[in-house]
Amino acid sequence: MPQLYESEHTKFMRELFEKNPRLPQAQKEARAIWWDKKLDLDERKRFKEAGVPQKAYVYFGK
Repeated sequence: MPQLYESEHTKFMRELFEKNPRLPQAQKEARAIWWDKKLDLDERKRFKEAGVPQKAYVYFGK
């Protein structure tokens, strides 16, 4: 059976995961910090309503 092509990036990632078996779990934990969160719709609504309108070009004086 002929060998299938494997890119340099794929080789690098495979070797990285072999050297650091805890890496996939660390990735999941880091993702949970920033992305996997439940949205509080009331809080989002208050945040949006609390915004102050900004002028079209803020660098001009009055």
